[in-house]
Amino acid sequence: MKMALGFAAAMAAALVMAAPVSAQDWSEPPTYGSAQLTSGFAPDPHLVNLTAGGSIDASQSISGSCRGFVANAPDFDLYFTPGNAGLPLAVSATSNSDTTLVINGPDGRWYCDDDGGGEVNPSIVFNSPQEGLYNIWVGTYNNAPADAQLSISELGTF
Repeated sequence: MKMALGFAAAMAAALVMAAPVSAQDWSEPPTYGSAQLTSGFAPDPHLVNLTAGGSIDASQSISGSCRGFVANAPDFDLYFTPGNAGLPLAVSATSNSDTTLVINGPDGRWYCDDDGGGEVNPSIVFNSPQEGLYNIWVGTYNNAPADAQLSISELGTF
């Protein structure tokens, strides 16, 4: 685990929330699948290998506070049910390239991050995760596809 949960509050400060706008097509089937996870899921982290990036500039299609180039369809869909333990939900990506993260949350809001996971890796921590569908895009900062690994965890960011 690269980061303790106690550091999750600091990560939340790096979170950028954008008002809902018309952008990526969250209703498209996700390119790299989906998972239905309930708090306490195992194994934790849930890992997904994917190719990050796309042709859509998130700063233009979603908000100027979002960064990176993403695909039209989500990379991954997460259906999440939080538990009573009050655990956060951390969504992160790791890559040798500069990646970004864009999430359309169950509340219909867009959440974006560039380097919140350290170095060039993005991370978004939901301290009080909502139940529902999280559409997840992993973008690239330089508009070139890149191998990446998406991590979904309640224990920290990876």
